[in-house]
Amino acid sequence: MCNEVARRIALGQLREDWSQLKIPLLFPEGLPNLAPLDSIRITDTTLVIRAANGDAAAPGSAEAIQRRWSWPGPGGKPVYNYRSDGRDLRTGRCLIPVDAFYEFTTPAAEPGAPKAKRKHKWAFAHAADDWFCIAGLWRSGVAGKDGAPVDGHGEAFTLLTTEPGPDVAPYHSRQVVVLPRSDWAAWLDGSGASRDLCRPAPAGTFRVTPAS
Repeated sequence: MCNEVARRIALGQLREDWSQLKIPLLFPEGLPNLAPLDSIRITDTTLVIRAANGDAAAPGSAEAIQRRWSWPGPGGKPVYNYRSDGRDLRTGRCLIPVDAFYEFTTPAAEPGAPKAKRKHKWAFAHAADDWFCIAGLWRSGVAGKDGAPVDGHGEAFTLLTTEPGPDVAPYHSRQVVVLPRSDWAAWLDGSGASRDLCRPAPAGTFRVTPAS
């Protein structure tokens, strides 16, 4: 399960690359301060792109906001990953821009030796692009233990997962849904079925390197 990502993309580059999609990108809460972050973990706040809401939004536009990663589940545990398999996901779609996501593996131990306490950490960066987007879902009405809206907005997001592609399978039994740029518009505007868009990444999508 993916519980850590990196986002180092500068706002200027994100806006320039996004403009190639011909989808107006709005910032209803002001331009975000995108300080480069090597580690973003569950309950942290990060950039989310979703279909624009509000009467002032032009049809077909998107909005960039910052929201909390994960919402409290029924038992109190954070819902930071959500299986896309077999689900018809039509509402609450969003994209989470990142530079990398991380997975962890446990080193093999000799027979009879104690299990290693420290895991190996692996960074998955896109082989062709400086940054990419993970498909996610956002929801409103999210409250913390005290009943107050989380981060003052009452909105949070989770990352969608699917079966692992060839690049991820040696490291984990699941992978986050990484959408190619050609699918971003169809994901946000709802024209693409989730069962078609949420699929394992093909071989060669990621560069995998050890992470400190």
